[in-house]
Amino acid sequence: MTDTTTTTPYATQDETDRDATDEPFEGVYPAMTTPFTDDNEVDHEQLADNARYLERAGVDGVVPVGSTGESATMTHDEHVDVIETVRDAVEDVPVIAGTGSNNTAEALSLSRRSADAGADGLLLISPYYNKPEPAGMVEHYRTVADEIDLPQIVYNVPGRTGQNITPDAAVELASHPNIRGYKAASGDLNQVSEVVERTRDEDFVVLAGDDGLILPTLAVGGAGTISVVANVEPARTVDLVHAALDGDFAHARERHHELGPLMRALFWETNPIPVNEAMAIRGYGPGTVRSPLTRLSEEYREDLEAVLAALDPLEAEA
Repeated sequence: MTDTTTTTPYATQDETDRDATDEPFEGVYPAMTTPFTDDNEVDHEQLADNARYLERAGVDGVVPVGSTGESATMTHDEHVDVIETVRDAVEDVPVIAGTGSNNTAEALSLSRRSADAGADGLLLISPYYNKPEPAGMVEHYRTVADEIDLPQIVYNVPGRTGQNITPDAAVELASHPNIRGYKAASGDLNQVSEVVERTRDEDFVVLAGDDGLILPTLAVGGAGTISVVANVEPARTVDLVHAALDGDFAHARERHHELGPLMRALFWETNPIPVNEAMAIRGYGPGTVRSPLTRLSEEYREDLEAVLAALDPLEAEA
């Protein structure tokens, strides 16, 4: 891996290949974990294996270096290297790179580097800590969208950022041609429903960002999910989401309740601590996290193993 240059498989593809993500985001996009070695370096071999595993299970795209991927503790060079590894590992699904920051200039720089590394789209968390007013929030996202010609998803997770992207701001952003989606992780289904309702005439979708609200979000018109549980149970999550998108809510409810215990278990401690442990139990990494995060508390591990054991592997995940 290099620090200053990037490569992308699109260098040998025609423009029509790159235009695949001009359609709205839909389906299941796992918010990928980042495996680390015992030396605290990114384990690129395991990362590539995980990306291929998710693609085989039928996901509609992958999202590396988001909050679940511990982007907050990565250098920008590591960040870009992860995107390159995932881009080179998958064959037919888009790679949506997490590139947000509370510094607009930094978000723009990282978004530009990620685009050069082969990202098909961008996921941008709202500015955290400095808590801009709605006008500043809109200006932040528009600045990136004006400069980077890739489809972009605004990410509302006030539990981490301290600030809510209001429905009014989301509707205003939806009018930008490069802003194509809204990842809803506020836990407020009324707000999710309002954003869906008010953007129905735009080329814009709402994606569930809370695993427990995937099915309710789809029921009010959401288009899919950027999901934590999809790392561990990708085929079941795909089955849930696509059943709902096809109108088979009875089957989707069955999958929702089947996955419910695992969805809750993955948030017993701060994400991504439990999901990294679950991936380790399933054989997809060592379960390590970067400081200041710590391994899953011993008191939870046996219970997590029991939750996972209750879910027999689906054929698509074998």
